[in-house]
Amino acid sequence: MKCPKTVLLILTLCLGKLTLAQTATITGVVLDEKNIPLADVNVSSDSKGTYTNKDGFYILQVISEQKTSITFSHIGHEPVVLRNLILSSNETFEFNPVLKEGMTQVDGVTVTASGEKRVDGITTIPPEVIRRIPGANAGVENVLKLLPGVTSNNELSTQYSVRGGNYDENLVYVNGIEVYRPFLIRSGQQEGLSFINPEMVQNLEFSPGGFQAEYGDKLSSVLDITYKQPTEFSLRANASLLGLSSTVETISQKKDLSTITGIRYRNNSLLVNSQQTKSNFNPTFADIQSFLNYKITKNVTLGVLGSFSLNDYQNEPLTRQTNFGTLDDPKALLVYYQGRENNKFQTTQGAIMSSYRLNDNLNVNLTTSLYHTTEEEYSDVFATYELGAVDTDLSSDNAGGAIATRGIGSQFNRARNDLDALIFNISHKGSYSKNARLLEWGATYSHEDIRDQLRESEFLDSLGFSVRPPRSEFQNNQPEDPFEGPIVPFDGVSAQNFIQTNRFSAFTQYSNKLEWLGQHIYYNLGLRAQHWTVSGKDVGKSAHTIVSPRGQFSIKPNWDLDMLFTLAGGLYQQPPMYRELRDQEGMVQTDVKAQKSVHTVLGNEYSFLLWNRPFTLKSEVYYKKLNSVNPYTLEDVRIRYAAANNAKAYAYGAEIRMNGAFVPGTESWVSLGYLKTEENINDRGYISRPTDQRLNFGVLFQDYVPNIPNLKMYLNLVYNTGLPGGSPSYADPYNFQNRLRDYRRADLGISHIFVDAETTYPKNHWLHGFKELNIGFEIFNLFNNQNSITNTWVRDVDSKREYAVPNFMTSRVLNLKIGTRF
Repeated sequence: MKCPKTVLLILTLCLGKLTLAQTATITGVVLDEKNIPLADVNVSSDSKGTYTNKDGFYILQVISEQKTSITFSHIGHEPVVLRNLILSSNETFEFNPVLKEGMTQVDGVTVTASGEKRVDGITTIPPEVIRRIPGANAGVENVLKLLPGVTSNNELSTQYSVRGGNYDENLVYVNGIEVYRPFLIRSGQQEGLSFINPEMVQNLEFSPGGFQAEYGDKLSSVLDITYKQPTEFSLRANASLLGLSSTVETISQKKDLSTITGIRYRNNSLLVNSQQTKSNFNPTFADIQSFLNYKITKNVTLGVLGSFSLNDYQNEPLTRQTNFGTLDDPKALLVYYQGRENNKFQTTQGAIMSSYRLNDNLNVNLTTSLYHTTEEEYSDVFATYELGAVDTDLSSDNAGGAIATRGIGSQFNRARNDLDALIFNISHKGSYSKNARLLEWGATYSHEDIRDQLRESEFLDSLGFSVRPPRSEFQNNQPEDPFEGPIVPFDGVSAQNFIQTNRFSAFTQYSNKLEWLGQHIYYNLGLRAQHWTVSGKDVGKSAHTIVSPRGQFSIKPNWDLDMLFTLAGGLYQQPPMYRELRDQEGMVQTDVKAQKSVHTVLGNEYSFLLWNRPFTLKSEVYYKKLNSVNPYTLEDVRIRYAAANNAKAYAYGAEIRMNGAFVPGTESWVSLGYLKTEENINDRGYISRPTDQRLNFGVLFQDYVPNIPNLKMYLNLVYNTGLPGGSPSYADPYNFQNRLRDYRRADLGISHIFVDAETTYPKNHWLHGFKELNIGFEIFNLFNNQNSITNTWVRDVDSKREYAVPNFMTSRVLNLKIGTRF
């Protein structure tokens, strides 16, 4: 639908600026020297104050975007002063001071214009930004795609590529539990919901490379999510044309037991029906997650995380018309479908986490988790197509339709794929700290049991002749000479695999902060190792061992300018999981080795005040040298590996991101990244990898109307240059290095905040019962750009050419939404 003029007027008004007193929150527990919570501790800032309860808990709101000093004082104890703390708007900062007798303590937390400075190369994003920013798949991944080096050309997918890596090369943790993505997903519109529930997120940390040894064995990135530990009862509900969600937070009277539970339902019909393929679409994407935290004693904590998700994807395609070509030679592809897709993904995950603090210096924990998924992919879709010219006569009843047919054919796709995966983990982690030194260690045992039945085929017909695979045994001279060979699918896979993998991994790392000649120095040295065995039915057994050293170094010079320089790197290795063991014929190759990548990352972070508001400029350059690479093809979000370590590759690039209060009381940023990644398969020479996204540009902008400050605007802009891809099946990548069109997208959200922390109403008002209430709308793909992620290849009868017909993504869509909290 077209954007109303009133929307553009509101967008124009939102460019004004007004200084408002936005708030941030500091919370935590105050302890004495024996780690016993202190009650009635006075917690005061420059303008507000509060007291701790009998459990030592406190929560205090402070003015954001300006320096604040907070004092913790109690009779018989020396005060603790936290000075010059600057928090972003809506940020929650946790601080747990220890009050000692006979000594004045000034905390040494290093802060910058946007909060705590991270010396470990981790990027943090406020949870409120995650919840507010519009997007077809709003949430954590939607915001990540606006960071430099993180790219995705599919708004229907939550998958993302980092610095030239593919979707399988990213680590995702929720409360220390590794999260897995479905195995059989082949298109973004099948995904539905991300595992991460944005309403439950308390903290988000992301590293695009050069991360520490404590994180697992992947090549590209790590996303570490922490779910909330509620401090009060809260009920939140959200509704839109795309679905519903509700989150309940509870806490016991003694503050020792807290729970947070989220339920979500999503229906992608609004987005999918905006595509050029008309269909009867009936999906059901739903999940429920719950996190329980129980303080058994002051030193022992127990956590339980459970989730269940159901993706029931049903699609009956009907027709499609795609116009393409040039103004001088426009063409049209008409497709008529019969059949349907029935895909079902059911996932259950549970984890138990226990933590024991032996003393002020030593902390240990034990975690067990179980992940189980059953996936079904059943489809029978028959398509007949017609390729012709476009009727450009505007007076014709068939204007814009196809005329002068130049190609006809048909295609039949059939799939009967079933997968059952069970993954069990048990891990121990510990840490010992003294002064500024920190020693950490951990060990994990994992068992993976995969049962996979893969049966799929694709039959192509052109002018009444079955198109056989382009292999030597099917070469013929039809129609001049008859060919009496068997009719086989153009692309077919049939395999049954029962695979078990046992993994033993461990890490240790040592960190230290020191001062040398007035310079503040931080370093981290770590070592990670893994041994795994692969076995199964009718396959050979193999065993492999890897060792990965990693290190980080940071220095904050004693300058007037607030700058931090970082250097990180090491050897990162990715042992294969099941999909990487399965070749393009569906057979498992147990001798596949770990892919290796040597990271070198050099960065700078500069914090400063601009227009008397805080800003941070962060830049990084990196180089990755990869060996024992397992080549793959990428179609939509489906990755198919060669299951062979027969390639080497490299990736290098530069990134820059500036974030801060472009508008007072908000956080926005602009990011720019350049990347080049190539691979050499079997020493045939270097060609672009499927993820060679040369340039990516992202903008996240928040604003409000000056005279109506509760009328907020959220805008994100993405521009990515085209990826290599879209080549026909069985195509040699060395012969097809054409690129897809550039990806350009803008999503706009406008909402009116009726109730929040700053806007309250008296008891006799009908809005008094709400803690939050907002109503708004979103416009996805604001400028209605035609983006494509794959091509459909059709033949021209006259010229015998194959045409790449783009498969366009979603067009402009309007979504209405409402959010409440009680």
